[in-house]
Amino acid sequence: MTLTPSRGSALSVHRTTVEDPLARPLLEELAREYISRYGSAFDLERYPPVEFAPPGGAFLLLLERGEAIAGGAYRQYDASTAELKRIWTHSAHRRRGLARRVLHVLERDAADRGYGRIYLTTGPRQPEAKGLYLAAGYRPLFDLSADPESIGPLPFEKHLETPQP
Repeated sequence: MTLTPSRGSALSVHRTTVEDPLARPLLEELAREYISRYGSAFDLERYPPVEFAPPGGAFLLLLERGEAIAGGAYRQYDASTAELKRIWTHSAHRRRGLARRVLHVLERDAADRGYGRIYLTTGPRQPEAKGLYLAAGYRPLFDLSADPESIGPLPFEKHLETPQP
């Protein structure tokens, strides 16, 4: 699949695995970000790579000129729910709508695999992620007026449209 971003260069969706060498720089930067905000990158090691592989999961990268510039994944949360994880845009490529594109592709892929709902959590020290999910139509499963630090991980959900046959 090829996407055309506003800057005019073609982006391609690369469905792959967590162990793909193309993903390494993106995941290493995500780990550094988690460590700087939370003191640990525990969440990146929490699930084995097989959780993000078909048939229940997926891992994808957005590539520009062969370089991974954004990516994300989902895993099976329950029989009808996919859980989004590892959504990340490389720091050199932010403010281009890439995370929203990753969300869109992951949502469509999950719906195509029969999931009717997306669940995700983001950290309380990631206001940009919270803003992204709210803008993309995710419903917060927490009190938006509460101090995020008092909540811990911030849960969201979104119901997906079922693909028409």
